[in-house]
Amino acid sequence: MIAITNLSYYLGDRALYDSASLHIKPKQKIGLIGLNGTGKSTLLRMINGEFQPDEGSISMSGDCTIGFLNQDLLSYQTDDSILSVAMQAFERQNELQAQIDKILHEMEHDYKDELVDRLARVQDEFDALDGYSVQSKAEAILEGLGFATSDLERPLRLFSGGWRMRVMLAKLLLQKPSLLMLDEPTNHLDLPSIQWVEKYVQSYEGAVIVVSHDRQFLDNTIDTTVEVSGGKLNYYAGNYSYYLEEKSLRNEIQKGAFENQQAKIRQTERFIERFKAKATKSKQVQSRVKALDRMEVIDQVVDEAAKVHFRFQFTTQPGRHVFQLEDASKAYGEKVILDAANVTMERGDKIALIGANGRGKSTVLRVVSGDEPIEGKRRLGHNVSFTFYAQHQLESLNVKHNLLEELKYANPNKTETELRTVLGCFLFSSDDVFKKIKVLSGGEKSRIALAKVLLSQANFLLLDEPTNHLDMQSVNILIQALQQYEGSYIVVSHDRYFVENIANKIWYIEDHQIKEYPGTYEEYEIWVAERGLESAVSENAVVSSAPPQKSKSAPEPAPSKPTKTFSNEDAQKRKKAQKRVDELENTINTLEIEKKDIEAQLASPDIYQDQQALSKVNQAYTDLKSRLDQATSEWEEAMMLVEEYAN
Repeated sequence: MIAITNLSYYLGDRALYDSASLHIKPKQKIGLIGLNGTGKSTLLRMINGEFQPDEGSISMSGDCTIGFLNQDLLSYQTDDSILSVAMQAFERQNELQAQIDKILHEMEHDYKDELVDRLARVQDEFDALDGYSVQSKAEAILEGLGFATSDLERPLRLFSGGWRMRVMLAKLLLQKPSLLMLDEPTNHLDLPSIQWVEKYVQSYEGAVIVVSHDRQFLDNTIDTTVEVSGGKLNYYAGNYSYYLEEKSLRNEIQKGAFENQQAKIRQTERFIERFKAKATKSKQVQSRVKALDRMEVIDQVVDEAAKVHFRFQFTTQPGRHVFQLEDASKAYGEKVILDAANVTMERGDKIALIGANGRGKSTVLRVVSGDEPIEGKRRLGHNVSFTFYAQHQLESLNVKHNLLEELKYANPNKTETELRTVLGCFLFSSDDVFKKIKVLSGGEKSRIALAKVLLSQANFLLLDEPTNHLDMQSVNILIQALQQYEGSYIVVSHDRYFVENIANKIWYIEDHQIKEYPGTYEEYEIWVAERGLESAVSENAVVSSAPPQKSKSAPEPAPSKPTKTFSNEDAQKRKKAQKRVDELENTINTLEIEKKDIEAQLASPDIYQDQQALSKVNQAYTDLKSRLDQATSEWEEAMMLVEEYAN
């Protein structure tokens, strides 16, 4: 569908891409990953035609259409309703609707056969394009992205940037381009909306390229990972978890090859140094010099999995109770956030506050910090000192300071060596520490602000969306830092991987109360699923009370169901059908592995140089897909038999 061949792109004298190649196939779901600044968004803009490569080419089939969701769309404003903006996706249907309205208006004054014929033709085309259902499709997607029905007629300009981005995403999804490019689509979505987009992308009929720092979103949506590194596009035939395993294996192989080559180079250089003055060895010396010159040097493996080696300490131990709310109520006019809510946080609690946008999570953090007045009682525990991190606090960084000065201001008792160690943990090394705050990117400012929070010696942290604008490496650093932190904290985040790795309790707001689940996020998801709620984070279903206390080692088992009695004949048939299901699942797994191997061959630019080999691989791919479809069909039939004999 799209072929990227020998692509090079330069920023000044630095090569973002150097002879990079990639083949994008129809229906492929690609996760484009890499450190900040490696050129992921630049590649999307080149595919979209906004930037031109300095060398190489990007070619695509004539029927290829592209939809591109990027952060620039945040600035778009209009007085049109969000439903109207989303329906701009149906350009031809809108034109036909306008023609129908015009003809009907003319017929009110002059009812003649010519108008009737025109109306019939236009209505036929409108019907063929499913024009009568486009509004319901737009409404369904907007509501899936979190908009209330009452919001659909409100002007776009009245919504914040994050909500405007959702409208633009809805418009793109309705257009159904053959290639959908999503640049950080989860940045402005809450958990229910993220899960809705996941399901949509999974079933999307076209190809998708996603740039995201949300590991779980990538794992749940992509079948291919492309890593931008060293100016190349490195292809991995699997999701993000597969990429991590495969890259580790490739790194081990590369490390061994690098060490072997270095040993050979040292041996060759010793030979040259020893015999370069001997006339009898001149031919051998010259031969080895030329061999060194011709040698394709293997790069040393760079470990990108940064580790935190710093102990974040505080001097004052808090009492048993860190924080309490008693009969706390908070409302903005008619919008009630809390109503006589009661909650207690104890020393050592590491809490993730989750849920849909608009439920009041950030408000609760401000209530805890004392920044929001409430009815009722708010109590901080004995010897509790807290600090608050939120995105708007990036503006409080002193732009005239360099990085060392900013951290020194946060904790004057630390030595320069200690501060450099902290900066190193947050990926600032060498002369980076002398950078001025004003020249930092949004992600770099976030890392500095987080470093200041952890240096504050507070024993209680309040963190509002701390992973926004952080790449995966930085998120991993923050996870390690919080895992080592010995105090207590409350974190608001929509990043499920992050929450799973840093929280030992889950808070959620329901019925205007703060309710607690005493376990990890994964256990919480299981607990919700077992009770038949629609999703682990959806708050549409009502639970009458908070979950019962349980051990943290495993989720509480679901209530047992009555045992059903089967006849011997049914039991035998069910056993036979289940055996067939197991056989077919093994077959499907084997075929899917073979399919990924062939797709990896098709992704290699080299194979397109040999038409005979390409034809052979294409035929193998077609045969394999046919076998896979047949096995899947048989598996579905077998599963239906299993279910039939079970009922």
